[in-house]
Amino acid sequence: MSAPTYKVLNPATGEVVEEFDAATDEQVEQALAAAQTAYESWQDVDINERAKIVSKVGALFAERAAELGKIMTTEMGKPLSEAVGEAEFCQEIFEYFATEGPALAADQEIKSFSGGKAIVQKRPVGPLLGIMPWNFPLYQVARFAAPNLMLGNTIILKHAESCPRSALAIQEIMDEAGVPAGVYNNLFATHDQISTIIADPRIQGVSLTGSERAGAIIGEQAGRNLKKAVLELGGSDPFVVLDSDDVAGIAETAWGFRIDNTGQACNSNKRMIVMEDIFDDFVAELTQRASGLKAGDPMKEEEGTFAPMSSRKAAEDLHAQVQDAVSKGATLHAGGVLHDGPSAYYSPAVLSGVTKDMRAYYEELFGPVAVVYKVSSDEEATELANDTIYGLGGSVHSTDVERASKVAQKLQSGMTNVNAASAEGAEMPFGGVKRSGFGRELGPLGMDEFVNKRLFYVGE
Repeated sequence: MSAPTYKVLNPATGEVVEEFDAATDEQVEQALAAAQTAYESWQDVDINERAKIVSKVGALFAERAAELGKIMTTEMGKPLSEAVGEAEFCQEIFEYFATEGPALAADQEIKSFSGGKAIVQKRPVGPLLGIMPWNFPLYQVARFAAPNLMLGNTIILKHAESCPRSALAIQEIMDEAGVPAGVYNNLFATHDQISTIIADPRIQGVSLTGSERAGAIIGEQAGRNLKKAVLELGGSDPFVVLDSDDVAGIAETAWGFRIDNTGQACNSNKRMIVMEDIFDDFVAELTQRASGLKAGDPMKEEEGTFAPMSSRKAAEDLHAQVQDAVSKGATLHAGGVLHDGPSAYYSPAVLSGVTKDMRAYYEELFGPVAVVYKVSSDEEATELANDTIYGLGGSVHSTDVERASKVAQKLQSGMTNVNAASAEGAEMPFGGVKRSGFGRELGPLGMDEFVNKRLFYVGE
């Protein structure tokens, strides 16, 4: 057996809880063969029958939410209530596609000027590879798997090395729900094996959610092998506040969204852009919320505590970014303390005065740091919001909806929100532009990626 590379390392304690062996090359071949063989029959199962199985998968996520939540909290430190909520949200995703999928995948007749009948059919393409991250161990898999199971594609799923228990729990749910053998295949693959899988002619597409660096590597490999790819990568989303008649309220919204999942979300509001007349009050409100917090057990979530980040390295990397900014003149209003190892605790921070010569200006801060910028006009706010290599999401807030909408329309992003931190739901498409990747998941567009939009024409 190969050396263990998949392991559960509790970030609250630094303790290695369990280790798993990576897949052998023989197991990789078995997964590829199983996915291809299963596809031959799965594609022919009536979509309404597939929907029954997909619905059962969702029901099991909800039924086991408490158990699944504890697994995620142990693996990556997510506060338990958020982890349980994530499992419950997975049920919504599977049920959405089970309910809406048949209509979304229905044949569409189009105009024909040659006298015959022309139909666009939505057909599956075959086995797919999914490469999923650690920050939302269940949700990320659900939004990839649900629409593709409905379409009739089969899946090989490579999860993050730090989330093996979550990966195994998902496989167990799939099996118990009646997903046929070979239709969904969890595989503890190595990076080298991933390259082999992408190159294999049986694989028809790859979906990655992860870092910009990982996206560049996978995108290159997919392109070299002429495989369709969906890449959901990093983000540095703006949260623009043009005005407010309740600064405390909008600050609470901004803070709550920023520290959700301990700040480790691609579409988190990593840059808060606030008009100068309310800037000081806004920063003061954030500082109040960040001050006096203590490291706590994410399983207990006691008031006044914060959870660890996903790993010691993640906390150290974030601390280095913040320290770089402070050393060059930025103001750290609260937090920003890296606790002693081997745990991964980093106290939620508020940072202002960030300039272009600091790493924090252009780099993604993947952790609980609220960076606040002061602007004096809507035009300046728009320019700053778009001054990023990323383009995932963003939001604009104002008592004047028309004013906020005008600014929001100019954001260079895949998701834009007015007077809402984000629009989240199984029915809401998710994805970005620029270096945040390409392709969409969830909503109607989630069934439009790995699909053969085949023309079926019958002449007169």
